[in-house]
Amino acid sequence: MEHELPVWHLFGLIVNSDTVLTSWAVMALILIVGAVAARRIQQVPSSRQSLVEIVVDLAQGLVRDQIGPQTARYIGFIGSLFLFILLSNWLAILPWKILVIFGARDVLPPTSDVNTPAALALITVGSYFYYGISKKGLSYFKHYLQPVWVFLPLNILEDFSRPLALTFRLFGNVTAEHLVVGVLSLLVPLLIPLPMMALGLLTGAIQAYVFALLAASYIGGAVRDSH
Repeated sequence: MEHELPVWHLFGLIVNSDTVLTSWAVMALILIVGAVAARRIQQVPSSRQSLVEIVVDLAQGLVRDQIGPQTARYIGFIGSLFLFILLSNWLAILPWKILVIFGARDVLPPTSDVNTPAALALITVGSYFYYGISKKGLSYFKHYLQPVWVFLPLNILEDFSRPLALTFRLFGNVTAEHLVVGVLSLLVPLLIPLPMMALGLLTGAIQAYVFALLAASYIGGAVRDSH
């Protein structure tokens, strides 16, 4: 397609420039919003501060329920994961889908490139290994022998299946939603796509929450003491 951004060739690899640029845009947006939100914190919160506090409270509640009361240690990772996926899912809807209806070039969300969900899944798996080993040391690996040693292959297989499940759950749902809205935008401009876009905002938020919830659950399982 003539309007597609070119791919980049780096060290023999083909890099999707759409994914890189939109991912950078999301990260820049998170940094800007975080910097603005951290300014002028007041005892009586403004509407802007209230919105930020709602997001923080949501992340703290998720961490507290899945991991434990020490939310400060984990909220940075879980909160960043949630915000990155949420804004990545929303980036191709607000405001781009409206502009696409009027002939603008479509923009794919970073999470519709399987490499992005795969990278997030691997980071998530690495994080629960890190937190588990940090708290328990090498005794962390004893859980592979529980409840009895014959479960060792199954427990190892579970660790391999988790990144695959996280990757394809996020990638599949985001890609399907983007394709449906894209097709409807071409067939029935303005009539059906607008409600579908609103639904896309909801499903994008749900996907971000589910991914963060599973990440917190995995970390909680890694750091929680066995009984």
